[in-house]
Amino acid sequence: MDHGYAHPSHAKIVNRLKRAGGHLSNVVAMLEDGAPCLDVSQQLQAVERAITAAKKALIHEHLEHCLMGDSHLTLKHGDTVTTLDELKRITKYL
Repeated sequence: MDHGYAHPSHAKIVNRLKRAGGHLSNVVAMLEDGAPCLDVSQQLQAVERAITAAKKALIHEHLEHCLMGDSHLTLKHGDTVTTLDELKRITKYL
């Protein structure tokens, strides 16, 4: 089934986010069932990591295929050319 994804990698990102959504639903159920706070916190951390990983994958894919797809694109700051690797490293802070 074609979902009209802009890039093939988007399907994998959507799957990651759907899994994270399922885990988040489980966290809500844990709270409703009175699960220990430590267990709930651990599961919330796992959901957060999954969403962060999906976001990074999306940003990296965008940088590689959308921004760097144009061979004429050069990003400059003063005399320094910012490379793709530098852009990838900074996205960990987003």
